[in-house]
Amino acid sequence: MKKTGMKREPKRKRLKKRVFRSWLTSAVSISMVLLMLGTLALILINAGKLSDYVREKIGFTLVLHDNLKEVEITRLQKVLNTTPYVKTTEYIDKEKAARQLSEQLGEDFTGFLGYNPLFSSLEVRLLANYTTNDSLMVIEKEFLEYPEVKEVFYQKDLVDVINQNVNRISIILLIVSGLLTFIFITLINNTIRISIYSDRFIINTMQLVGATRSFVRRPFLLRGVYLGIYGGLIANSILLAAIFSYQKELSGIINLNEIEVLGALIVTVIVLGVLISWLSTFFAVNKFLKMKFDELFY
Repeated sequence: MKKTGMKREPKRKRLKKRVFRSWLTSAVSISMVLLMLGTLALILINAGKLSDYVREKIGFTLVLHDNLKEVEITRLQKVLNTTPYVKTTEYIDKEKAARQLSEQLGEDFTGFLGYNPLFSSLEVRLLANYTTNDSLMVIEKEFLEYPEVKEVFYQKDLVDVINQNVNRISIILLIVSGLLTFIFITLINNTIRISIYSDRFIINTMQLVGATRSFVRRPFLLRGVYLGIYGGLIANSILLAAIFSYQKELSGIINLNEIEVLGALIVTVIVLGVLISWLSTFFAVNKFLKMKFDELFY
């Protein structure tokens, strides 16, 4: 009896090791795929912010009349800041404008001319939602109605180029995201199917002893849920570590102070992991439940 027990113990250990390796391999594979899904979700979440960041670089230059008092300029600036489409305003007086132009030209043009021909101006940056061509035309007319404003300038060609490129990039990003999501889901599905394939004879044996299909599916579905949770936690840990490690480089795109965004990302990755793993397990087990014993060898 002792010899038999000694022989069986190594077999049990080997079986436990094999099961543990299968779990570990599946969990690591799923976590890596979920990591890629999480990265894709992070890009999609912040794609809108990046688009807004580019659009909000579009602005107007309001050239002011030369005889305005400081009080009038301050009042105009406050009025503009209260409008729903203005993000920021910056007042540039004649001297500052001359210094900026001299730096661009590389020489002091006021000394050559003998006077400063430039006017004071307000640099106005708009919110991203108001940077379409139609909105800009309406806003331009509104700016010209202010008595303090002499002329209004903005780069119409640049606006067209930015809007066209943003729209093209958005369409390309959606197509690529759809393809990558399909590939990632397929990878998780194949990983689950391979892990269940090794248990196909166990599924058949359980059916032979009278187990119902729901009873057979239950432990596999539970394992699929655990794999999704573990994979999601591992993927989130790696993703958050990468984000915080490169927070300076990503500061213009990702705002770490927006806890709700990071929270939504973490929950999304885990939910996707559980949902995809559960569905893949359900369909994989059903496939082997419908197969006859002879078909399990192929």
